Amino acid sequence: MSDSLHSTFCCCPPGRCGAAPPPVDVASASNFESFSLRHLDLRLQLSFPEREVRGRLSLRLCPLSCGVATLVLDTHPSLLIHSIDCRLPEGSLCSGLPYRIEPFTEYGAALSIALPAAAQEPHRGFEVIVLYTAKDAPAIWWLDAELTCGNLKPFVFTQGHSVCNRSFFPCFDTPAVKSTYSATVTVPEGVQVLMSATCSAYSEQDKAFQFHMEHPVPAYLVALVAGELIPADIGPRSRIWAEPCILNMAVSKLNGQVESWLCAAERLFGPYVWGRYDIVFLPPSFPIVAMENPCLTFIISSILDSSDFLVVDLIHEIAHSWFGNAVTNATWEEMWLSEGLATYAQRRITTEAFGEQVVDLWSVDGHTQHCMPIWFTVSCHPAGAAFTCLETAFRLDALHRQMRLLGENNPVSKLQVKFESGVNPSSLMNLFTYEKGFCFISYLAELCGDPQRFDDFLRAYIERFCFCSVVAQDLLDYYLCFFPELQDNSVADREGLEFERWLSACGPPPSEPDLSQGNSLTEPVETLCQLWTAGTLDLPTITLHNLAQWQTFQMVLFLDKLLDRCPLSHGMFLEVMSRLARCYSPLLDSNAEVRIRWLQLVVRSGYFPELHKVRRFLEDHTSRMYTVPLYEDLCSSSLKSIAVDVFCQSQSRMHANLRKTLQQILSQCVGPLGSTPVGDERATDTTGTVALRDVNVSA
Repeated sequence: MSDSLHSTFCCCPPGRCGAAPPPVDVASASNFESFSLRHLDLRLQLSFPEREVRGRLSLRLCPLSCGVATLVLDTHPSLLIHSIDCRLPEGSLCSGLPYRIEPFTEYGAALSIALPAAAQEPHRGFEVIVLYTAKDAPAIWWLDAELTCGNLKPFVFTQGHSVCNRSFFPCFDTPAVKSTYSATVTVPEGVQVLMSATCSAYSEQDKAFQFHMEHPVPAYLVALVAGELIPADIGPRSRIWAEPCILNMAVSKLNGQVESWLCAAERLFGPYVWGRYDIVFLPPSFPIVAMENPCLTFIISSILDSSDFLVVDLIHEIAHSWFGNAVTNATWEEMWLSEGLATYAQRRITTEAFGEQVVDLWSVDGHTQHCMPIWFTVSCHPAGAAFTCLETAFRLDALHRQMRLLGENNPVSKLQVKFESGVNPSSLMNLFTYEKGFCFISYLAELCGDPQRFDDFLRAYIERFCFCSVVAQDLLDYYLCFFPELQDNSVADREGLEFERWLSACGPPPSEPDLSQGNSLTEPVETLCQLWTAGTLDLPTITLHNLAQWQTFQMVLFLDKLLDRCPLSHGMFLEVMSRLARCYSPLLDSNAEVRIRWLQLVVRSGYFPELHKVRRFLEDHTSRMYTVPLYEDLCSSSLKSIAVDVFCQSQSRMHANLRKTLQQILSQCVGPLGSTPVGDERATDTTGTVALRDVNVSA
């Protein structure tokens, strides 16, 4: 085995292209820069009654230099290490390696393993084998049957983004390191297991599910879900997995559409390299909207209620197949590289898939305009560009709202956020990562003067850095190399729009793209909002606006703008709220995204006739994105007692993480509410302070 073990290793710097050294990652305790990780293998046994994973981890490594006597992996206090062995380059097994676990941060620890001398030779491969048990791990979400959509069988899923998978298995938990992986998973009979892998099978002989990911991925993209899941094909390379009670609804929303989105993305950015693109709908306890796990997007089932959001969020996850999964940010300080590019790509795909309109707005009176449209290539139906501009306007409106709340000098508004030691990267995930990053990418597209040329650049960028991890300088250097005329014109140093200012300055984006192609959809929203918030109500003019013909993003943008002006027309807010309710009652109940905004308006205005709907909404929904905003508004008003009453009645149907979050919100305004109910003592909030509704996610 010694020769074959050694010969299969390529000892390039981990996850990086070329000769550049790996970046410093302050969120990792590991010494990943000292090793090349070629493959990891997991053998997992899931126990639902004990809520634990018994695992065997194998890491195939080789040192990159002489004298590396210690291997340091990221781990977590919830992992119980049983033993560590090492298979040496010549094939012999060295058992019982000495190790120690040392504190690192609140989200992890350092596992330091003493290596035998024979494993310290540079560029010679060896294997480390760790036996462990994961219990109460932040990455592993165990759900009782009552927390699933069908309420019949227990469920489990993992969420590794950003730094949680160190509690799933010891690893180099940094996006700078990528490797292939394989897994064998044993579960009770009747449980379906899925993983983010290119190949999967079930072994009748071993009674186990087997997976293999043939392309290198970072640790945070190793994902698992297990429960009562059944499949339905919706395209030649796509399948939906869901609980039986929601499968038909999911198929009806997506059948035939996903393939068109994948084809549009391939036309823009090159081949889809991951083989299959499957989607699994998770119970409402899923802590974010969606997660771009390769080959298998995780998405919250609650979003089925809002078709437009479902479409946009899924296309965003598809975009991550190129930007984030194939080419990855090398540190979490560069998260905008994945999210900003994926957001730009999402909007290009949306426009391509739903049609475009060619409009010559590149110059006026011979002068290139500062803000330029970014969505045209072929003459088609205008709906795609208008819809994309509407969705962008909605997100940028949310960005400016967040900017007003945080203040323009808040460091989290930088694209390149410098982490202090111990700060959880997930806590700094916000709209700036997505929308300010999108604006910078749009500005780069504007500079080249032709969106098709910029598409060509992005295709070349993916081809150049595929399966690598990059920093901003990699992107910008390649951009200026691809467009030498821009480098000659010193575009990186244009006053007020310097690339360095985009990356390092606080505040809003230095420029935003032109969204005028969406005016037919956004202008009626602004007009109607002004009519409703004027001193007197012009009802004849108001009734000219037929909201039944509006798209969901128009409705939510309208309600967000009303929320910005809340309480409405101080002296007459009761009349305004009453007429809003009478005029738009069926529409305000059309889907959860619209409903929660209306109910926030009800709470902030203290409109008592609709408060019963707030209670019913909170009793029906147990996802973070639909509960936390309403609880926060209730606790900031005179309606705290409603929040406490609903929480006490519904907390048994909440996941422990959500329960803990809501307890913290309630305790700040009404005092302690007691300990976490028996059933899951973990109650660890692993998601950080994410902007719950307006961030796309992906994490």
